[in-house]
Amino acid sequence: MKSIISGLNKAFESRIRLGIMSILIVNDNVDFNTFKELLGVTDGNFASHINALIKLNYVISEKGIVGKKTKTTYAVTDLGKTAFKEHLDSLEQLLKS
Repeated sequence: MKSIISGLNKAFESRIRLGIMSILIVNDNVDFNTFKELLGVTDGNFASHINALIKLNYVISEKGIVGKKTKTTYAVTDLGKTAFKEHLDSLEQLLKS
């Protein structure tokens, strides 16, 4: 028998990662400082969570120069969109059961 939670993606168990993916799903890209402000996290905390999602190929990062400063932006990949949708679908099924 299949567990009712087997469809949940462990990558999205953290509220920070869940927040990152939720923000990226509704935005084309988001920069580092905006993420920190929206999520209320420190540099290091955000970096560890975003790097975990990048490692899974759910998120990509792009560095650019704005004025004299480096600006890092992030976007969700097609794989990330699919994984997150499946996770949300599993949550919905769990709530209905």
